[in-house]
Amino acid sequence: MYQTLLTSFHNNILTITINRPDKLNALNKQVFDDLDTVFDIVYNNPDIRSVIITGAGNKSFVAGADILEFKDFTPEQGEALSLRGHHVFFKIENAPKPVVAAVNGFALGGGCELAMSCHFRIASRNAKFGQPEVNLGLLPGYGGTQRLVQLIGKAKAMELLFSAAIINADEALNLRLVNYVVEEGDLLNKANEILSVINTKSPNAIAQCIVAANAVYDETRNGYHVEAGAFGTCFQSPEMIEGVSAFLEKRKPDFRIQS
Repeated sequence: MYQTLLTSFHNNILTITINRPDKLNALNKQVFDDLDTVFDIVYNNPDIRSVIITGAGNKSFVAGADILEFKDFTPEQGEALSLRGHHVFFKIENAPKPVVAAVNGFALGGGCELAMSCHFRIASRNAKFGQPEVNLGLLPGYGGTQRLVQLIGKAKAMELLFSAAIINADEALNLRLVNYVVEEGDLLNKANEILSVINTKSPNAIAQCIVAANAVYDETRNGYHVEAGAFGTCFQSPEMIEGVSAFLEKRKPDFRIQS
């Protein structure tokens, strides 16, 4: 179904693997097309409760963009490429279900931008992060200048953007770019462990959390107003009835039958 992705589905968790190991899983047009398509399914398939994105092999999550694909672009083509990346990564960031990046190895350039578009990140001990685009006479074009500032603060983000420095997993953890650092063999287990807990919670409430939290960085919206609207929306959901009833009845809620 996909030319550049592998997918597996277990316990309501969809695992998406970028599968170009001979190119260190570099992003090209087909990867963007495949990600666009698979996230249509994520949005619309109620059986999918959460998502993991990772890379094939143990060397690279995504080592960057496929430079050969755009080395002769005009400015107009370059802008169009950036906007295409924005579209796909916004689709990931705004997905109504949790999306976790399981970063195994290099997450450089577009790979770091892909990881940052996910709702949070778990890194293996050998992971490396960076935005080295200035070495090519470019800047990050898939949202990296914006999300890196949002996640680690302007001053440190500026340093990394200007210097093209590559940081290891422990420094990424210290900067709060990642939530956890684990041994290589434990990466997917850790992601599945966290999502297995999240998957027991109200899918509708989680979707509204995503909407409200993303509004923090949207200058066109007042985040508090978005939160209030999302809070109100929950009151029309049968999941709220189940959650409140379970609390009052001193039992665990079962949201599987409420969606």
